[in-house]
Amino acid sequence: MTTMRTRPLLLLVLAAVGSGAAACQGEPPPPLAPAATELKAPEPKAPAAAAFAIDRPGSKLELAMDAPREKIRGRIEGAAGGTLQVDPADITRTTGLITVDLATLELFQTAVGDDGKPGEEKKSDLQNEHARTWLEISKDTPDDVRAKNEKAQFAIRSISTAGEKDLSKLSGAERTVTVTASGDLLLHQRQTPRTVELIATFRYEGDRPAAVTVKTAKPFSVGLAEHDVRPREAFGKLAQKTLEVLSPKVAKEAMVSLELTATAGAAPAGGAAR
Repeated sequence: MTTMRTRPLLLLVLAAVGSGAAACQGEPPPPLAPAATELKAPEPKAPAAAAFAIDRPGSKLELAMDAPREKIRGRIEGAAGGTLQVDPADITRTTGLITVDLATLELFQTAVGDDGKPGEEKKSDLQNEHARTWLEISKDTPDDVRAKNEKAQFAIRSISTAGEKDLSKLSGAERTVTVTASGDLLLHQRQTPRTVELIATFRYEGDRPAAVTVKTAKPFSVGLAEHDVRPREAFGKLAQKTLEVLSPKVAKEAMVSLELTATAGAAPAGGAAR
């Protein structure tokens, strides 16, 4: 009788241990971010705000995805456009919209050997094709869908800084401030809130800023799953292997860096990003 009573209890204990171990193997993927097709430029916060048009040819975006067995580096050059609305008397009243065309994305991979040492960095055409399929900007994607997915945007809605807010209180032909920009990121038709630390260097001509160079103070993370960037075999066809399964080779997030220059009162050079 003791054996008969103990056996069901033992089975319950084993089941509980098994479920706990399964839960520890990996957290569930984050929920999908809200759907969106385009971000609108925030309204200027000050009547004195000056428009700075982003110089598309000089823009540069880089990403890094570090997984245990493979390191991926990406770059997009000359593909960012948009406008920044800057109040030189109070840079915390800055707003803007940055749009990046993902069509020219290039990826480079570095495999990590069994000894833990990275090999030579290479560009794989197949890997670049896979990236476009995951982002649904591949050749088999319908034109209207591809046009939407090729557009990544960051809407700057608020700025904060622990330093000087009034550029006129700084001196020199170049005046640098470090700020925190908060707003919304649009990627793969999914919108998420994002906060980015930026370094802005204003180039003065006389008593007015003529241009500003903006770069990330440190990379910011973008989760693949929440933006529905998942393994796909073709448009509309998910792959059997999920991000969780591929995680030893493919990181679940990308660390993104951005650098651009914008000119006061100028039309966007090279045309605005689509």
